[in-house]
Amino acid sequence: MKPIKEKFGGRLAVIWAMAGSAIGLGNIWRFPYLVGQNGGAAFILIYMAAVVVLALPIFLAESVIGRRSGCDTFGAMNKLAPGSKWKWLGLLTVITPMILLSYYSVVGGWSVEYFFKACCFSFDGNTQGLFARFISSTWAPIITHTLFIAATAAIILLGVKKGIELFTKITMPLLLVLILFLAVYSVLLPGAGKGVEYLVKPDFSKVTADVVATAMGQAFFSLSLGVGTILTYASYVSKKENLMISAGGTAFFDLLFALLAGMVVMPAVFAAGIRPGEGPGLVFDTLPYIFGQMHSVAGGIVALLFFLAILVAALTSSISLLEVGVAFLVQRRHGLTRQKATILLAILTWLAGILCSLSFGPLAHVTILGKTFFDLFDSLCSNWLMPLGGLLFTLFAGWKMSKADVRDELTNGGSCNRTIFGVAYFLIRYVAPVGIVVVFLTNLFL
Repeated sequence: MKPIKEKFGGRLAVIWAMAGSAIGLGNIWRFPYLVGQNGGAAFILIYMAAVVVLALPIFLAESVIGRRSGCDTFGAMNKLAPGSKWKWLGLLTVITPMILLSYYSVVGGWSVEYFFKACCFSFDGNTQGLFARFISSTWAPIITHTLFIAATAAIILLGVKKGIELFTKITMPLLLVLILFLAVYSVLLPGAGKGVEYLVKPDFSKVTADVVATAMGQAFFSLSLGVGTILTYASYVSKKENLMISAGGTAFFDLLFALLAGMVVMPAVFAAGIRPGEGPGLVFDTLPYIFGQMHSVAGGIVALLFFLAILVAALTSSISLLEVGVAFLVQRRHGLTRQKATILLAILTWLAGILCSLSFGPLAHVTILGKTFFDLFDSLCSNWLMPLGGLLFTLFAGWKMSKADVRDELTNGGSCNRTIFGVAYFLIRYVAPVGIVVVFLTNLFL
């Protein structure tokens, strides 16, 4: 097994890279429409609580395993639990991100298409049916899916420091500036006040068991948990870095970007007199219509910045998904270089992604268990594989690894975090596994 030689170059690089893995379409595309569908501010409060008590402990568990082993997900299990069946967890979390990336890159391709449209000032107010026509066509979504996969692979080919670290150090601050600008612009639109109120004034009468479970699932999805991305990135973290600060910083930025995305979308939606519960098409269908209603130049510029933000966020997450498989192949297969591993996995996910892309058009009638390829992959990852991976990671860190080893990683050998270690360890060992089981049961029965 080849040791990992490259490391991230400092605390800020670690936080930007891990935040980049977490911050993606889940924050800017998925979070706003879930807020709209699930009652606004009350959903947000539940989501924030779920990030702290459920998502953050899983994040810490993955980080502990990754840095302690210094290996890819499969190698980590073999190193920390040699000869045991835990190696299958490592294999599971190599396969899961590849399945996830295959359909994630299709949505990433949609962001490519809409970024190009925004560059051409194509949103003129007559956007009804534009999104449906695009995704149901054959070649256009495949082309943008291909471009997105190619961009993801190009960044990975450059390596950990010159690729992942450099890209996230440049793009994450840019993304923050873009989102802040768009949020301020959206809040100042005439009639946007109702949208702001929707986001900050909770109505707990709308809270149901399904709303709570959806908020917990979004916290899970948003931080890219259970798929090995955090474990893999943590294996590139120096022993001198404080894992709790890195985890806390990542969770903070993840929450910040999600809330800002809500401030971008909801005030604009209310200002245009559109219902907030439009669902997954809210960003790609409703917002272009809103941009088209604005002054031609202002609407075009805002649309350009908005879809640039979505594209950047999508790429920062996609590179972390591809890196999991690349790290596995490079360390497992002697003679297989990063370049060869990246190209191989990019091609495989591209091919699977074509099936997902065609699920909205020529293959829409082809179903497995009543689901199209896109819906099947999404349901398999979001509802089952990601929670399963997260559950097993917390059980491994909380029950298989020795408490001394976990303490050593989370306190940097006892030099920091000693007063809060007990709380973190309790959450990893008891609270997070129970929360994940609740998510499982909800997916099964609701």
